[in-house]
Amino acid sequence: MSTTAVPTRRPSPSPLPARLDGHPLAGFRSLFRFMLRRDRIRFFGWTLGLTLLLAYFANVLQVVFPTAEDLQAFAAFSANPAAALLMGPGFGSEAITLERFLVGTYGMYLIIGASLMNILTVTRHTRVEEQSGRAELVRANVVGRYAPLTAALAVAVLMDLVVAILMGGMLAGMGFDAGGSIVFGASVGAAGLAFAGIAATCVQLTEFSRTAAGIAGAVLGGGFLLRGLGDMSAAQGGGLDWISWLTPIGWSQQAAPYVHDRWWPLAISVACFVVCAGLGYALSARRDLAAGLVAARRGSAYAPSWLSSPFALAFRLQRASLVGWSLSLFAAGLAYGGFTQAMIDGFADAPPELLVLFGGEENLLTGYLGLMGLMFAMFTTVFAILAMQSLRSEEFDGRTEPVLATAVSRPAWLGSWTAVTALGVVWLLFAAGLGEAIGAAASTGEGELFNDVLLGHVAHAPAVWTTLAMAALLYAVTPRLVPLAWAVFGYAFLIGFFGPMLDVPDAVVQASPYEHIGEYPSEDLSVTAMLVLTAIAAGITAAALAGFRHRDLVTA
Repeated sequence: MSTTAVPTRRPSPSPLPARLDGHPLAGFRSLFRFMLRRDRIRFFGWTLGLTLLLAYFANVLQVVFPTAEDLQAFAAFSANPAAALLMGPGFGSEAITLERFLVGTYGMYLIIGASLMNILTVTRHTRVEEQSGRAELVRANVVGRYAPLTAALAVAVLMDLVVAILMGGMLAGMGFDAGGSIVFGASVGAAGLAFAGIAATCVQLTEFSRTAAGIAGAVLGGGFLLRGLGDMSAAQGGGLDWISWLTPIGWSQQAAPYVHDRWWPLAISVACFVVCAGLGYALSARRDLAAGLVAARRGSAYAPSWLSSPFALAFRLQRASLVGWSLSLFAAGLAYGGFTQAMIDGFADAPPELLVLFGGEENLLTGYLGLMGLMFAMFTTVFAILAMQSLRSEEFDGRTEPVLATAVSRPAWLGSWTAVTALGVVWLLFAAGLGEAIGAAASTGEGELFNDVLLGHVAHAPAVWTTLAMAALLYAVTPRLVPLAWAVFGYAFLIGFFGPMLDVPDAVVQASPYEHIGEYPSEDLSVTAMLVLTAIAAGITAAALAGFRHRDLVTA
């Protein structure tokens, strides 16, 4: 007797609750709490770091300029084109006070810091998550399409609010005008807010986090240059002062804390955030997860023969970054070199406290060019640290393990990557020096400056190599420690650009690797310092190569 199997009906899955099913912001609160949990150190590092930096400037200025009369020497200088390029429009220079000098001189750099904070935060919680594959796992749960981007923006907004409150409260607590203090804190937060929206749009364009952050950073750099041109034109009575109104940096500076205390320019930053964030939401709906609106170029099916070594592979992976940095630094060098004569004319009447930054009035031309060499060394250091962070990403994303599964040893891989970066440092300093030399020679009519300017830029390579070696050693110990290299950069930047004006003790100055070679052509080059720093960098790199042998690979 045959039996016939009776098909059984599978139970249908229970539907999601109505309040979550299909909601575009489903899971927002959980993601927001999770992002705050991940950023618990980074959050306070950024917000407290920027606030403490402002507190440091405020306290030191109170010591250096104890009375209003001591600041009067800066009144005329604050209104000239050179100061406008470096610091801003110079509101209140006709009746300068300590708080006006503080926000007018250092405010722009705090605004840039807050802008970078927002760009990196939004990129970290959106495009980096998609690129690593974690976003796909998260969205497999009850998570709406717009929840990740909304949570990332919420974290950025919260950081901006904290920065605004801390800075405004700290300045008011020091006895400065409460209204102006609140406006200044809000201006820093508003600029960061605008760049959070800009980053929300940029992360939709490409599938690579570094490219997205680079696009947003290019907007920030372009805004800095436009603001400088507009403020210089305003100081000269030209007709291009409206250019400053094209950038979030300019909007924040037009709030004029302690002078006009205007709130309405900050509303433009808020509007920029709303528009750019809305554009980011619209663009995110038009692309697939982990993809960008601009499709990545398909590579060749076969690798060329020159890619058979770890050095060649490291170069191939850094090639696009090197090209972008080369063009950017050459263009920046050309621009700053072209301003040489204008800067010399503007600084001719600067107070002695500021001229010490250039080595005195008698060395104004060579001092400015030497200082530009130091500035581009700092820019190149950013490239070096980012390169080591890229190597960390290669490991976290699981691409280092297949390389080491071949005949490539660990020291060969780390050494090749570090060597490519070190050679890239020399090339980038050369590119920046070439642009600076061409611009300076054309601006001043002194062609003999060309070789000196070029040499003065390239000579800083050993100092940058030392920072690079420190970052490599941190990576070799554990890749999560690589961001600590930014502390070396921050220390060197503060000492190099603010140490001479703030009369920092020599022992503190000498701790920076960038203070030993000399700012040529204003100072003689120390060949001994170059050799010692190169030897130190080589020793630290050797320790990194040895240490990389003794740890496990880390994958996210």
